[in-house]
Amino acid sequence: MSATPRSTALRSTSTPVDRNEAALLTEMDAGEPHPPEKTSASKPKRRSPVLPVILAALLAGGAWYGYQWWIDGRFMVSTDDAYIEGDIAIISPKVSGYVEKVNVASNQVVRAGDPLVTLDGGDYQIAYDQAVAGKQSSDLAIARIDAQINGGQASVAQAQAQLGSLEAAVRGAEITEKRASELAAKSVGTTADLDNAKVALDQARANLVAGHAAVASAEANLSILKAQRDEALNAVKVQDQVVAKAKRDLDFTVLKAPYDGVIGNLSVQSGDLVSAGKRLAALVPTSELYIEANFKETQIAHLVPGSKVSIHVDAYGDDALEGTVTSIAPASGAIFSMLPAENATGNFTKVVQRVPVRIALPKEALAGGHLRAGLSVIVDVDTRTAPEGQALAAK
Repeated sequence: MSATPRSTALRSTSTPVDRNEAALLTEMDAGEPHPPEKTSASKPKRRSPVLPVILAALLAGGAWYGYQWWIDGRFMVSTDDAYIEGDIAIISPKVSGYVEKVNVASNQVVRAGDPLVTLDGGDYQIAYDQAVAGKQSSDLAIARIDAQINGGQASVAQAQAQLGSLEAAVRGAEITEKRASELAAKSVGTTADLDNAKVALDQARANLVAGHAAVASAEANLSILKAQRDEALNAVKVQDQVVAKAKRDLDFTVLKAPYDGVIGNLSVQSGDLVSAGKRLAALVPTSELYIEANFKETQIAHLVPGSKVSIHVDAYGDDALEGTVTSIAPASGAIFSMLPAENATGNFTKVVQRVPVRIALPKEALAGGHLRAGLSVIVDVDTRTAPEGQALAAK
């Protein structure tokens, strides 16, 4: 078949032609011309039902969320900056000494009064025995002085009795001297009798003065003995304090649990030399835990003690606990920090402050013993449950 002018022109172009296109052109040249086929009308595409379903679901979800927020959400104050806390006791010795025995292990549950660590108490036992002996000596001194006081009281009584006798002797001598004077005046008695009566009166009076001095001396001795007894009583009181101090030091050689809890951070072994105040272990209470929640300052307007709290512990899934707001800190956490922010100088950047709020845990949750200090929680405070009086005050 001879080539057509169209095909010849195509072959004469300098641009290379694709093999498939060349074959197609050859067929078109070889065959008779055909009228162009009418293309069938394209069918309209059917819309996918997925998009309307998604939009409907989003609208329904938004409506449900809005309904829930209007019913409950707008009354809830939430934060995840919350942790379980406890007043952890640091077990430290009051006295120094060698560790004789460690009576507990890490993570062991203990009861109030259980012995935790025992120190060597030999030196403290000796000091206690010496104090007791000193106390006994003081008691014996009191007994001796009491006996002396009894003797002194007897001496006073004897001196007073003798003084009475001397007073009677003086009265008798005065009567004798008066009678002798009257007889001498009537020239009935002799001068010698009068002189003897006067001498006897002077002697009786001198003896009476000596009797008064004897009574005063006996009473003075008795007063001295009583003063010595008071001094001895004070010495006994001092010795009682010495005994009590020695007994306390001896008792402090046994470190006991102050309350029920679990031992943690145990860092002592038998034979260690420990000084007073050294940290040996920590005692975490299991029944006195609480939650410390740090709310933003913009959230505390309607927080009042007594409000109910929904608590979710991260460690235990979605199970909710019900607690109660017990108190709100008097200042933000930044105020109590070691280095509080000073905004009076330099550039100022406002930071939302957080205020600690204490939340009580339910007793049944604490009784289970599963909660641990330091666990993270999420709290939702329902402001509708606030006590009526405090709720009005908050508004």
